[in-house]
Amino acid sequence: MRRNTVLIGAMIVAVLVPMWFVALHGEPPSEEVAIDESVTDLRPLEGFVDTPNKLSPSQVGVIVWVALFGLVGVLTAVHRFMNDAVRPPDDAERDATSTDGGTVSLPWLETEGRWIVEYHDASDAIEGLVAMGGLTVLAIVFAALFTGEYLTLARTQYFGLYATGMFVSLALSTVAYYAWFMPHVEVAEHRGHEP
Repeated sequence: MRRNTVLIGAMIVAVLVPMWFVALHGEPPSEEVAIDESVTDLRPLEGFVDTPNKLSPSQVGVIVWVALFGLVGVLTAVHRFMNDAVRPPDDAERDATSTDGGTVSLPWLETEGRWIVEYHDASDAIEGLVAMGGLTVLAIVFAALFTGEYLTLARTQYFGLYATGMFVSLALSTVAYYAWFMPHVEVAEHRGHEP
């Protein structure tokens, strides 16, 4: 593990542990509010994960911070995947599409002050098609489950889970499209004002 990663993790833990300690001394937990089982068979509070019935504002704040740090980590990992997993390495030998010999020209991108330094065409690998197909099917399945949950009597039991699955599948299909089906272009340009 890299030293910077360990330091960032230690800083996050150093901030969150005292916050969570303070949050534990917040409001006492309240009793569960449930539907009268003698009247109906609906169980909207049932789920596969036990969750608290009430959170104090301090606890909500800590959870939001953890979620934000997690989001930053996920975005970093996705960005690295898109740039490293299916792109040619920096020291790789340039192929025929390299711009050293001026073989690639994109008039809509090039100007007098901006030019293409490196161009690698999209890989169009079969893995990309499999990933896109699988993620599309997942998005459709979660959308159907979301709709089915809305049309049934339970209404809200797994809304969050299905919506999360649907949106994550759509986001990952965008990542897969970028990684496997878009060309890698690096440009250079003159910056600043000329006298």
